[in-house]
Amino acid sequence: MNLNGLQFKLALVFLTRLPVKIHSEVEEESINLASGYFALVGLVIALMLSAAYLVIGFIFPAELTILLLLALSLMLTGAFHEDGFADVWDGFGGGWTQRQKLEIMKDSRLGTYGASALVILLLSKYISLYLLAFGFWQVVSALVLGHVLSRAFATALIGQLPYVQADAESKVKPVAKHLNPESAQLLWLTSAVVLLLTWMLTPLSFYGLCGLCLVLWGVQCLCKQWFKAQLQGYTGDCLGAAQQCLELTVYFYLVALLA
Repeated sequence: MNLNGLQFKLALVFLTRLPVKIHSEVEEESINLASGYFALVGLVIALMLSAAYLVIGFIFPAELTILLLLALSLMLTGAFHEDGFADVWDGFGGGWTQRQKLEIMKDSRLGTYGASALVILLLSKYISLYLLAFGFWQVVSALVLGHVLSRAFATALIGQLPYVQADAESKVKPVAKHLNPESAQLLWLTSAVVLLLTWMLTPLSFYGLCGLCLVLWGVQCLCKQWFKAQLQGYTGDCLGAAQQCLELTVYFYLVALLA
């Protein structure tokens, strides 16, 4: 398995708003290959947020620190996954047929279902991280595990369901449509290294981390069945929604385990 700097840069451009430049032409297959680096991009985001938490925490109380941390997270990613999460709730809540749901999900406007779901999502993140803010390593562990594992498990849905869209000429966000074995290996290797370092450097136990992976697998299966029942497949918005559900699952799990 060889690491590819161009594909890593493409993954950064795809998932973040970091000022990374790619001068060569990007094809659809490049996005498929870059998907193996999504968990690594999650690690980059988590480390940047952890550094910000350390600095901001010296200036402001925990309540404001967590709020600013969430704002920074949205700025770093351009609310990319949150947008998909809201679109999915709008589409699944407002549409009756597959085509209606896909059309609603393409609409740039935010509906009642999406707005309500987004408010609950952000409040849940805020409260969960605040409850973990009694120690530096608790928040850092939540950020690292949340951003890395959620992207790994969400990206792993690619290939487990068919990709769907409203029509052949539909203009949608670019999305990976298959996950080759090498990309999958890199995805899970990144996750394994993060889990190992978390076990070695924090008080989280081996069994606690194994339990987290089992819970995440269960949530991934639920998302898979949800998308299958609603669309008979997945879209890019579905992957974003899955990532947000999985990230929140990590926070909830750690709150239950530690707080």
